[in-house]
Amino acid sequence: MTEPARAATEPLRDDIRLLGGILGDTVREQSGEQIFDLVEKARQESFAVRRSEIDREQLAAMFAGVPTAEAVPVIRAFSHFALLANLAEDLHRERRRAIHVRAGEPPQESSLAHTYGLLEEAGLDGSAVQAALRHALVVPVITAHPTETRRRTVFDTQHRITELMRYRGRTELDPREEEQVQRALRRHVLTLWDTALVRLERLRIQDEIENGLRYFDAAFLEVMPRINREARIRLRELYPGAPSLLSDPIVRPGSWIGGDRDGNPNVTGEVVTMASRRAAATAIQHYLRELLTLEQELALSARLTTVSDELVALADWDPSPKRADEPYRRALHGIRGRLTATADALLDESLDDRTDIGAERYGAPSELLRDLGVVDASLRAGGDGLIADDRLQDLREAVNTFGFHLSGLDMRQNSDVHEETIAELFAWAGVHPDYASLGEDERVRLLSDELRLRRPLVGPGAEFGEQTTKELGVLRAAARAVQNLGAGSIPNYIISMCTSVSDLLEAAVLLKEAGLLRPGSGGEAECPVNIVPLFETIEDLQQGAATMRAAFQVPVYRSLVDGKGGLQEIMLGYSDSNKDGGYLAANWALYRAELDLVAMARESGITLRLFHGRGGTVGRGGGPSYDAILAQPPGAVRGSLRLTEQGEIIAAKYAEPALATRNLESLVAATLESSLLDVEGLGDDADEAYAVLDELAAMAREAYGDLVHRTDGFVDYFRLSTPVEEIGSLNIGSRPSSRKQTSKISDLRAIPWVMAWSLSRVMLPGFYGTGTAFERWIGDDPARLGRLRELYKRWPFFRSVLSNMAQVLAKSDLGLAARYAALVPDQALRERVFGKIADEHRRTIEMYFAITETDDLLADNAALKRSVFNRFPYLEPLNHLQVELLRRYRAGDEDPLVQRGILLTMNGLATALRNSG
Repeated sequence: MTEPARAATEPLRDDIRLLGGILGDTVREQSGEQIFDLVEKARQESFAVRRSEIDREQLAAMFAGVPTAEAVPVIRAFSHFALLANLAEDLHRERRRAIHVRAGEPPQESSLAHTYGLLEEAGLDGSAVQAALRHALVVPVITAHPTETRRRTVFDTQHRITELMRYRGRTELDPREEEQVQRALRRHVLTLWDTALVRLERLRIQDEIENGLRYFDAAFLEVMPRINREARIRLRELYPGAPSLLSDPIVRPGSWIGGDRDGNPNVTGEVVTMASRRAAATAIQHYLRELLTLEQELALSARLTTVSDELVALADWDPSPKRADEPYRRALHGIRGRLTATADALLDESLDDRTDIGAERYGAPSELLRDLGVVDASLRAGGDGLIADDRLQDLREAVNTFGFHLSGLDMRQNSDVHEETIAELFAWAGVHPDYASLGEDERVRLLSDELRLRRPLVGPGAEFGEQTTKELGVLRAAARAVQNLGAGSIPNYIISMCTSVSDLLEAAVLLKEAGLLRPGSGGEAECPVNIVPLFETIEDLQQGAATMRAAFQVPVYRSLVDGKGGLQEIMLGYSDSNKDGGYLAANWALYRAELDLVAMARESGITLRLFHGRGGTVGRGGGPSYDAILAQPPGAVRGSLRLTEQGEIIAAKYAEPALATRNLESLVAATLESSLLDVEGLGDDADEAYAVLDELAAMAREAYGDLVHRTDGFVDYFRLSTPVEEIGSLNIGSRPSSRKQTSKISDLRAIPWVMAWSLSRVMLPGFYGTGTAFERWIGDDPARLGRLRELYKRWPFFRSVLSNMAQVLAKSDLGLAARYAALVPDQALRERVFGKIADEHRRTIEMYFAITETDDLLADNAALKRSVFNRFPYLEPLNHLQVELLRRYRAGDEDPLVQRGILLTMNGLATALRNSG
């Protein structure tokens, strides 16, 4: 590390030393000198391994005979350090960004300020901008994840430590104040130490719902409305000829937690109801709290300021003589009373800050907005606009962003389940005795006919199997949510493994059965819920455009899309396509699919919105969101996108307002740039570049398939050399690790597939096959190497693919991976498979260096390079202890502490890697 770089990171090292020292003192005080000495020895020897002063085998031997009761506190110590190191790194990035701003440097890439500068330079026409952003929408969709299992206490304590460290870094403290801060830090670190990081029992879906909702109080309720307001104001300033630009909020939240039942039997109608009501309660509670505060703040006297007649009428809800001269207080009290009545009508829980005055409930958020608008207009007319611009404006923006439903809950189910459910319904109703036997054309005809009929399939007294009964219960619960909370509460119905037009129509018939889809009198239909196909495998991605062309030829389906203003959302699956064909083949299949879908949308006269099913890891489509969005093909964004946010990535991005602001801004910034500017950069060379990637992707898929699908014993190797079976058997997450009870790779969920390779430090889904493809394509031709170097410099997609791969390779460690490989008892199998992995790992790094003309995997990512340097020695003990405990567990050691230790190593490594699954 250079001296300037070292100086720039000195505050970070100071923070890590302080927090690490406090943690060390806590370990010594709470667990004794012996455990502390073991932790300290492990730390020192891990750094000695990095400096090549000792062999890794010596460190592994140190843990071989450690009693499990002593190993567990060591695991906890290094896991807590990872938690504290994350916190210190986030603060350091915040600190460096503030230094740039104070120095008057240009805004950094991925900030909205930088994007506004680019748009101003581009000199775009306002009407063209307004047309491009007609459907403007950016939705981060929160999903459940097995490694994001932190307790609320842990989450809140982390936040308190963050606030203390932020205060300490920004304030000149005298010795007494410094002592008080450090004492508070010690108290909170002690609280962390004495709080279990993960629960004893398997996480319930109800717990996952609450885990997802905590990010609203932590950040979203404050940050999303602010970004919406600032984006609207700034863009209208840039384009005064487009006064209605962003009339609707551009940023809205989404969630899958409680609505995604693809392979999760725990999602029921009761869970859907709970998820939607708990979300609504979170929104309405926020509004009640803000209204009470406004009521206390706005004690403005009618004798001292002008009050509108509308405000006076609104104040009549509260005739209190004590407040006769305070119409704003009385009006806000009345608004709070109406919102209390609304909460009582919609929810099954009593909220805080309520006031029961016998008021009429609000029928919709627009009515609440109208009353708040009366207060706002009166303040401005009386010269009190500065007051209106504060908390009241924030509240109005929040209601506009979140409504009464807070967050759109997506429904998702596998197409196979839909087929089985429709078959049972059709058989019972006498529509067809054996739907499953029909060909595609006959299915489409039958389903289309059914969608034109207003009568339901299910009559009184109908009895069905467990699956059909559950499916109908879920859909009816969704219909109740839409009826009570509005269409925004259940915006989308996603069809996993969608391969045909009939898959789309089957979902439509089920929505009709629940009363959500309504047939018209002329053969058309309308539905408040978007029907969203999810194309997941490489073959499905390749056929996606053809599937949608055929769907738009079905009149009743086309009428559904036309009823949405011609908007069709399509979800792209990053995870299964990677598991199916490997990293490079999957990324290129997605890019090609987007090109095809953009062309299809143009030909069909519809507006396309893409939903990106990205995971946390590069192997599941992860990586920097800003770069990923800019790497989309021309026409693929068009002002709107949705993308999933998963696991520990959610905490890393949205755990508190500063983080959430930075990351949400980057999503909006990239969306605006991709929609309004030419970011692909290929020009007339696009077709040639696409042809190069066609060849590379085919070669990469062949190399990947040779290992994963055609190497004898590979599944056994994977099962034995990684913790994948323990991920499934231990109490991690509410969802089973496989869609079906088989040992096939194709049936395994993408999260445990990627997570297992990440924990074992192989990171196979993020690179395998790519090095071979590059090596074979280039051969001995320097001109071909030159062509790839040119593409790396010019093409954001190609640069992003290589950059993300390099991040994966930097986090891999084949030395540690060899420790996991040693868990495979069959020596021949172990050497065969691990040898292939090691060869491809080496080859891929060599090819990366050749194409990028660098010898540093993280040359373009200083922050990650700093993180790897500072924290990776602390991961070493967690990996060694995981291997040791896996060995004991598989040898039959039934001590519950062994299982507990394995679970803790998974959690600790996921925390430290920050994107494990």
